[in-house]
Amino acid sequence: MSEDWSNTRLWVEKSLRPDDRIRAVSALRGGWTSRMRRLDIEGTGGSYTLVLRSFVRPFYLKAASGLLTREADILRLLARTDVPAPRLHAVDAAAEHCDHPSLVMSLLPGSVRVDETDVERRAELLARQLAAIHGLRVAEADRPRTYQAWTSPERVRIPQDTERPELWRRAVDVIRQPPPAHRPVFLHRDFHPGNVLFTGEGPDLAVTGVVDWVETSWGPADLDVAHCSTALALLHGVPVGLRFTDHYRAAGGTLIDDPDAHLYWRLLDALAFAPDAEKVAVPWRELGRTDLTPALLTRRLEEYVLALLETAD
Repeated sequence: MSEDWSNTRLWVEKSLRPDDRIRAVSALRGGWTSRMRRLDIEGTGGSYTLVLRSFVRPFYLKAASGLLTREADILRLLARTDVPAPRLHAVDAAAEHCDHPSLVMSLLPGSVRVDETDVERRAELLARQLAAIHGLRVAEADRPRTYQAWTSPERVRIPQDTERPELWRRAVDVIRQPPPAHRPVFLHRDFHPGNVLFTGEGPDLAVTGVVDWVETSWGPADLDVAHCSTALALLHGVPVGLRFTDHYRAAGGTLIDDPDAHLYWRLLDALAFAPDAEKVAVPWRELGRTDLTPALLTRRLEEYVLALLETAD
């Protein structure tokens, strides 16, 4: 938290009730695109906690206004649903008052779980929550933007040390096809274990929050399911990732029946992680998964791509 945020702090305090003040500030771990801070507030009405998201990295500053405006709109929409999302407190998407584009929201209970405990049960709960998100009925005027692909055949970076370059070329050829026809639904678009909060253990394990709604989109359920599947494969091994679609269907979710179309969406997501999934590995390692080295993740990603292609054969 070395960068100056004095103007942001002043803006936050002006958004509070007249007698409320920021008592303590601490960094929240696990983010990649933005700086996350926990703000402990105290005042005459009692104590409570807020979360401050600020885009500070030059690459993301260019898109910050659109991302934060979208997240604010989505949080307002979700406040009318049963989805456990944060409540919007304030937003300054264009940094008119803050040092950086910022959004303030409520702090949800629970924590991110990326360890190897209760993995299958967590996957089931993730699938159930994702199916509920996809089942939201959204008026046409409130629908988010159409999804955007996060890679293309020309942008895929094949691992340099791979001994199976033909495998990667075959996978890339699959996404050279036009996007398959689909029935669009409400997508989180970045749904994975790092954006879901849990409480409890064993039979008491429960989802208590879904965060990071800046990429919310309108598109195929297969794409959201594919994204979580890839993340699970990288975190916990290929079999866990492959089984996520079964959990999703068991939870009432609907995926495309056409195997070729299903493969397209799964590879479109997986190839966006190439060559080494380092973008997600950094926050995961901050959360304790120091075993997730670039070499391990590169191997798991290649094994996952191979498994997807073998399943399609």
